[in-house]
Amino acid sequence: MNHIVTVQDVVTAFADFMEPTDGELDAIDLEMPAILADVDLLDAQITTLDRTPSELDIRRIRRAYRRVLAAERDQANRAGASTTGGAA
Repeated sequence: MNHIVTVQDVVTAFADFMEPTDGELDAIDLEMPAILADVDLLDAQITTLDRTPSELDIRRIRRAYRRVLAAERDQANRAGASTTGGAA
């Protein structure tokens, strides 16, 4: 007879030492505006999957896409400003 048992390592794979570090949480906080803008864009695109997009839908998608680009631009500018160090 074969006994069915769970693998303990898989069950407890997310132990306390596997928590995100403060640096990783800070990085997530910096990326959060871009993540939320991506979610808004996906939401706008998903609403038009089962129908022909109206003019309002097209404007909503375009506006969400511009927010994604602006958030990514701001994120890139922050990353560039922190790595330059001010030396010319």
